[in-house]
Amino acid sequence: MTAEDLYMMYKGVLMPTLIHPPESLMRFERFTFRPDDVLIVTYPKSGTTWMQEIVPLIMSGGDPSSVETLHNWDRVPWLEEAHSCSLDLDNRPSPRMFTTHFLPRMMPPSFFEVKPKVIYVMRNPKDVFTSSFHYCAMASFLVDPGSQTEFLQKFLKGEVMFGSWFDHVKSWLDYKEQIFYICYEEMIKDLQDSVARLAVFLEKSLDNDAIVKIAERCVFQNMKKNSMSNYSAVPKEIMDTTKSEFLRKGIAGDWKNQMTVAEVEYFDAVYAENMKDVDYRFAWD
Repeated sequence: MTAEDLYMMYKGVLMPTLIHPPESLMRFERFTFRPDDVLIVTYPKSGTTWMQEIVPLIMSGGDPSSVETLHNWDRVPWLEEAHSCSLDLDNRPSPRMFTTHFLPRMMPPSFFEVKPKVIYVMRNPKDVFTSSFHYCAMASFLVDPGSQTEFLQKFLKGEVMFGSWFDHVKSWLDYKEQIFYICYEEMIKDLQDSVARLAVFLEKSLDNDAIVKIAERCVFQNMKKNSMSNYSAVPKEIMDTTKSEFLRKGIAGDWKNQMTVAEVEYFDAVYAENMKDVDYRFAWD
C-alpha cells in the first residue's frame, strides 16, 4: 500500500495511522506531565527498546520484575500511540516512565510547564537508515521501502515516518531543560559507564554491583532473549519476523555492510550540509 493508505500527516510529520489514530493524538495533546516523570525520546530505530530495558532497571534499583513481566509498550509506553489509551497512565504512581518519538514542537503544553526529565538517545543516521530499511520491509503498517536507493532518497528528504532525522536531532539538541543526551555508540562502547551516568541523572543511588548487573542484563544479545522486549508477541500480520527480526544486530557500523560507496558519498554530503551549524560532538564522529 501507498503512503496515502498507511500514513497521516500530523503537525508536519508522517505517522503510521494504524498505531496513531486521532483519539490517541488528541489524548496526548491533553496529557498532563509531572515534574518527576521520565521521558525517553528517540528518532525511530535509535535505541528505544534498549533504553526501555535500562531505565526501568535503574529506577527499580536493579529489580528485574517489570522487565520480566511487562511488555516494554506497557512498562514504558509510547504516549502518542493507540495503546496508551487503554492504560490508566494518569493514575500510575510516580515516577512514571514514558516513551515518545515526537519532536519538541509536538509536545503538549504541560511538558513545557513542568519540565520532566528527558533522556534523548541518538544514533549514527547511517545505521538508523539501515535499521529502518529492514524494519519497513517487515512491518505491515509501514510503506514498503522499495529499493535501497529509493529508500535512501526518502530518508534523507524526511519522507519517512516521523520525518527528518536531521530536524529531530537538531530540535532536541536545542532543548535545554533537564535533558540527558546519549549516543547508541556510547552504550555499545561502555554500557556500565552509560548506566552509571544515567543513574546520576535520574537521581538513583546504585552501588557498583547493581550497575554491573544492570549492564550485563542489558547487553543487546541478552535483552534480545527477553520475550517481554523482543516483540515476539506481536502477530506476524503486523510484524513479519521471517523477513527481518525486530531486534536485529544491535551493533554500530552495520551500514558499512549494506550501503554502496555512492550511497555513502551522497549521504555524507547531505549530512554535512544539514549538520554544519550543529555544535555537538557525536560518538560516531
